[in-house]
Order: sequence, then structure tokens, then C-alpha cells
Amino acid sequence: MARIRIPSTIVILFVAVQTGFLLFMYARYSSFMPQSEEKPSQVHILILSSWRSGSSFVGQLFSQHPSVFYLMEPAWHVWVTMYQNSAKVLHMAVRDLVRSVFLCDMSVFDAYMPWKKNLSDLFQWAASRALCSVPACDSFQRTDITSEMACKTLCGRYPFSKVEEACKTYSHVVIKEVRFFDLRVLYPLLTDPSLNLKIIHLVRDPRAVVKSREQSVKALARDNGIVLSTNGTKVEDSKYKVMQEICRSHVQIYETATLKPPNFLKDRYVMIRFEDLVRDPLSEISEMYKFADLSLTPRLKSWIYNITHGQGSGKKKEAFKITSRDAVSVSQAWRNVLSFQKVKKIQEVCKGAINMLGYQLVDSEKEQRDLTLDLVLPRRQNQFSWSSFNPKH
Repeated sequence: MARIRIPSTIVILFVAVQTGFLLFMYARYSSFMPQSEEKPSQVHILILSSWRSGSSFVGQLFSQHPSVFYLMEPAWHVWVTMYQNSAKVLHMAVRDLVRSVFLCDMSVFDAYMPWKKNLSDLFQWAASRALCSVPACDSFQRTDITSEMACKTLCGRYPFSKVEEACKTYSHVVIKEVRFFDLRVLYPLLTDPSLNLKIIHLVRDPRAVVKSREQSVKALARDNGIVLSTNGTKVEDSKYKVMQEICRSHVQIYETATLKPPNFLKDRYVMIRFEDLVRDPLSEISEMYKFADLSLTPRLKSWIYNITHGQGSGKKKEAFKITSRDAVSVSQAWRNVLSFQKVKKIQEVCKGAINMLGYQLVDSEKEQRDLTLDLVLPRRQNQFSWSSFNPKH
């Protein structure tokens, strides 16, 4: 299929004009309408994380829920179209796209893929159970647990218009994104009266993240270039410069949300550590669902147990797939795979994040290899949360 390449400057201009128009219309509308405390009918959840941190797994925990419309990294389209720009420059365009998706306005994709015709034109569309079941696709029911392989076979040729149609029929819209590096960029969404936004900030031990990233070097090269502002040049992260930015962003996001945060963040932010999730999945997921105003169904409980208690070890071919794995072993695999020299370098560039997120530094290869030494420190009461529920730990 022939695809049209649109110059990034045109797209930036289009987004800027669109954003200005939306702000003008909102200001004009709000000046004539009385302010209301009534929340929007839909709940909007942003899973905020970074690459190779278990965010696809957490995304699936929401995607498979029958009340959730889920999209995985829709801002991929922004970065692919405007890859010569930096992550900071693209923040506004990414935010505007996320807002439109939350409001089920899929015309926002016109700027990034004007050729769109089918569901399969959307990045990672088959990771969304909502796009594999009615009304988007007639092959599955909402309560079914769907697989990407079956979905791609049966649902890919349904029209793209089904994305918006399906979105409007759900009580919850959930987006997983890895392309935000500053929580303050999201303030306009958190104060937008048309949204009912909550943020789940997912983090993972940076040493485990590096181990996982090494399995996906080529796939991450373009994104690395955008993070490091290389004007479109793909780069590998052999010196951990991207990891340094990722760790810095996690610290910034956490500090912004917990150290004298604005009042509008109250009850709307929670941090989750991937390691806590895989150690006690049902309990942690129940708390996440409670935060998101969802309930855990018996079918979901069974599915969650199966995917976290399999035999898989997180091999390279599984790097971007949700498969049945021994989740605890996968989360600790870095301790046997990475050299101590690599671990020391990662600890140097990410020391602040490792300490703040509650992980233990290792001072020797012996400590690294000793799996009886727990490097995931207990959570302190309310350490990772400003939400309406109380963490148990």
C-alpha cells in the first residue's frame, strides 16, 4: 500500500493550529456556561511508564477487562511522523493526541496517517481487547480473553471508524504511554473538566530495564534518537544516556506528584513497582482496579494467575509479547545475566532513581548473584501513593 509522507513541519503547524482552536473554543464556551462539579461519565486512566518496564503487561491487565477501552502507545504515530524532533518538542503533540483519544475523537490520527482504512493501521491495535470484540469486531464478546494472534487473523480488516465507535461504548478509557518525561506536561489534562483522569505511574528496577532493553536494541534505536535529540539519527544506548534520561524522568514525575503537589493531583496519582506486582499479582491488581473504579472478575483472576505462573523466562523472541511466564524469575533475571561492570555503570547513572524507588544497590558481584538477598526494599506507608486507598505495605 502506498503511503504518503507528510513533512514534520506541516504536522507541527497543524497540531499547533488545532490546539489553539481548541483552547479558544473552550475559553469562549466556559465564559458563557456556569462551572459544574459534575465529572464526565467516562473514567480516563493513563499508565505512565518507560520502555521495557512491564507496561505492556500492566496494559493487558486493563485491556482484558470488559469495561475498558484500551490503546497501547498511540503516540507512537506522533514520534514516527516527527522523528527528527526531540521528545520535549513533541510533548505537546503527544498530549493533544492522548486527550483526543480519551475523548474518543479518533480524527486526531488524520495528521499522522491520512491513509488509515482498517483497524490494523493503528499501532499495536491487536493488543486492545476492545478492538477485537463487539462492536469493533464480531468475532469475540467483551467478556472473552483475547489473544493478539487470533485478533490479527479475524479482526484486522474491520474499518478504522470502528475505533471511535467502540471507544464511546465503554465506561473506562485506558492508555499506556512511554513518551512523557515530565508530569507537568499533563497538568492541562488533569485540570480539563471534560476529562476524569487518573495516573498510574509504573516503575521497574533500572538494572532489570537495561537487561530487557538489550533484547530489543534495534527496535528501540529510533526512540533513543528522539530521547537524545539526534535529529532523526537512530542510536544504540551503549553508554546508558537514554537510561539516564529515563531515570531522571521517573524521579521528576515522582517528586512532582508527592512533594508539595498541586491540589488537583489528590486522589489521582499512584506509583506501582513492577516487582511488587509480580510478587503478589492479585493483591496489587485489586488495588490498581480499586484506584481505577474497576472490579476484578473471576475470569480475570484465573487469567492473571496463568500468565504470571507459567514456565517462560522472558526470552528475546518474547520481548514485545505478553506470554505465560514465571514473572518473579523474569523480574530477577538481570542478576544472573548482566555483568557486574554493567550493573555498576547503571547504578552510577541511575543512583537517584534506584534509591528513591526503593531498590537496593549492590557493592559486589557476590551481592548481585546472591538471590537470597532481596534488592526490592519494603514500601513505607504511603511512600508511593497519593490516592484514596491506603497501600497495605
